[in-house]
Amino acid sequence: MAGFTDFLYAIDDFMWGTWMTILLVGVGIILSIRFAFRYQRKIIFNFRNTFAKMGAAGEGEGTISGFRAACTALANTVGTGNISGVATAIVSGGPGALVWMWVSAFFGMSTKACEIILGQRYREHYEKSMDEYVCDRSFVLKNAFGWKKGAVLLAVFCFVFGPWTCCVQTEAVTSSMNQAFGIRPLYAVIIIGITCIATIWGGLRRISDVMSRAVPIMAAMYIIMGLGVLILNAAQIPAVIALIFKSAFSPTAAVGGFAGATVRDAIQYGVARGIYSNDAGTGYGMIAHASAVTDHPVRQSLWGWGEVFVDTFIICSITAFTIIMTGSYTVEGVTSAACTTLAFTKAYGSIGGRFTAIAVAVFAWTTIIGMYYTCEKSVNYAFGDTENNRKMMPVYMVYYMLPCVIFYNIKAEALWAFTDILSAFYVCITIFIIAAKHKEIFRLFDDFWMRYIPEKEAGKNPPYVTFDCREDE
Repeated sequence: MAGFTDFLYAIDDFMWGTWMTILLVGVGIILSIRFAFRYQRKIIFNFRNTFAKMGAAGEGEGTISGFRAACTALANTVGTGNISGVATAIVSGGPGALVWMWVSAFFGMSTKACEIILGQRYREHYEKSMDEYVCDRSFVLKNAFGWKKGAVLLAVFCFVFGPWTCCVQTEAVTSSMNQAFGIRPLYAVIIIGITCIATIWGGLRRISDVMSRAVPIMAAMYIIMGLGVLILNAAQIPAVIALIFKSAFSPTAAVGGFAGATVRDAIQYGVARGIYSNDAGTGYGMIAHASAVTDHPVRQSLWGWGEVFVDTFIICSITAFTIIMTGSYTVEGVTSAACTTLAFTKAYGSIGGRFTAIAVAVFAWTTIIGMYYTCEKSVNYAFGDTENNRKMMPVYMVYYMLPCVIFYNIKAEALWAFTDILSAFYVCITIFIIAAKHKEIFRLFDDFWMRYIPEKEAGKNPPYVTFDCREDE
C-alpha cells in the first residue's frame, strides 16, 4: 500500500505542478478581464438575481428552480473539502495555502460561470426516460463539437471512476465520528449507505429538495460555530493573518508535528484543495445548473459567484483560521477531518469536536449525493433517452455506493491523491472546452448585458434565451 500511495503522490505532484497552477489561475485571470470582472464586482446585481430570489420558481425552461440547482451544486462544493480538504492543505502546504485558495477562488468565479453557461447552452431535454434537462462534459463534446465516440468514452470513464472519489467523504466521516463519539467506522458507513440510497432513489427532484434544505442549514450552523472561535480568539487574528500571508510567499518553518512547507507546497495544495472544494474548472458546474429554469444562460451563471464565495471565502476561511488559531495542524499524526475536529475540540471542548463530527457527516453525506447526480449524467449520456437509461439507474446506484461503504478505511493521503488526479483530468477537459467555445460563451455574455438586460429593464419583455440540443429521431 505504501508503494502504491507513493506512486499516486508522484502522479499527483506532476498533475498539480506549476503548469496546472498557471493554467487554472491564468485562464481565470483572462476570463475575468474579458468579463470586466462582472462576476466579482457586481455584487449587488449578482445577489439580487441569486440569493434574493431563492423562493422564486424562475422564468424560462428547465426542470428545477435556479436555487435548487445551485443547492445541488453546493452539495458538491460545500462538503468535506471545506473541512478535511482545508485541513489537508494546511498540514501539507502550511498556513499560506489559504491565500492560494483565495486567489484560485477569486478568478475561479469567472471559470465557473463559463461552465454554467456551457451547461445551459448545450443541454438536452430527456423527455422519454426522465423528463429532465441534462448536460455534462460528454453532452458538450457531442453537441458543440460532434465528437460522439469521444463523448461516449469520456462518459464511461466518468461513471466508472467517479464513485471512487467519494471514498474521501466516507474516510472523513469515519475518522471524525470515531474521534468524537467512538463510533465504529463500519456502523457509520452502513448509515451513510442506507440514507444516501434512500435519497438518490427519488431522482433529481428529491435530491434537489433535500439539498435545498440540508445544505443552507448545515452551512449556517458551521459558519456560526466558526465565527465563535474567531470571536473567542480575536486577539490572535492580526498575528494569524500575518502568518498566513507570510507563509504564502516564503517557506514555513517546522513546528511541532508540522514538517514545514515550501512556497511551492503552499501554492500546489492551496490551488488543488481550493479547486476540489469550490469545483471551479472541474466541469461540475455545467452538470448541476443545466437543469435550472432560467430565462438566459448568463443569469444562471451568476450563481457561480455565490457558490465560490460561500464555499471558499467564508467556509474554507473559517476552517483555516480555526485550525491555525488552535495550532491543531502542528499535532503529529492528525490529518484530514480529524485535524478540524481537534481544532473545534480545543476551542469549545468535547461539544466542539462532536459538532464538527456531525458537520463532517452531513457535509460528506450531501457531497456523496451531489456527486452521484454528476456521475448519473454520464450514465444518461451513455444510454441515451431510452428505456435502457431508466433501467440502468437502480443498477448504477448500487455500483456508485460500493466504493463508499467498502473502501472507507484506506489512508486519507492515498484517497486525496487519487481524487486530485481525477480532478486534474476533469480540469484539463473543462479548460479545453472553455477555450474552444470561448466565442459562444462571450456571445451569450455580451447578449445578456448589452441587449437582454437593457430590454428587460426597459419593459420590452424580450423572448427567453433557452436551449435544447436534443436530436429529433
